[in-house]
Amino acid sequence: MKISRRGFLKLTGGSAVAATLAKMGVGLTGCTTYLADPALRIAQAKETSTICPYCGSGCGQIVSVANGKIINIEGDPDNPINRGGACSKGSALFQVAVNPANARLTKVLYRAPGAADWEEKEWDWAIDRIARNIKKTRDAAFTEKENDIPVNRAEALANLGGAGLDNEECYLIGKAMRGLGVTWMEHQARI
Repeated sequence: MKISRRGFLKLTGGSAVAATLAKMGVGLTGCTTYLADPALRIAQAKETSTICPYCGSGCGQIVSVANGKIINIEGDPDNPINRGGACSKGSALFQVAVNPANARLTKVLYRAPGAADWEEKEWDWAIDRIARNIKKTRDAAFTEKENDIPVNRAEALANLGGAGLDNEECYLIGKAMRGLGVTWMEHQARI
């Protein structure tokens, strides 16, 4: 077998990486990696299997809990769907579950048109204002018929879903938007 110098370097480098990972206790199965040695896990943690909430794939995850707090979330190597792997959203689930309270907004911030400063508002005020603006825009741009064919659409409204929404939220938002006559709907389901 004839091998080039570049091929020899790739082969030896890959072998060195594989040997190092095997020594560290990382097993390779297809394209997924997971800690194969149970001794490397935290002894006091209670592990529970669950399903990732983001998309409809049903990827399995293991949630480790110690002293009533989530300390780790990782892919479940026994799950036949993802075999321990996780997409970027599933990998970041720990950050969503264990987010410091000061990192999230807890009050509605509103900046009036032309104003420079934000002001705090009540939730009831914000929800009422959003509903009024949606109704005003829908009424102004609603098309009931086109060429004597019912179309019932409001082309001045659009909806863009985010990657943080799970299946149930996307379903409800989609139903609500269709009920309003929104035709421009998009969702960033996967990164």
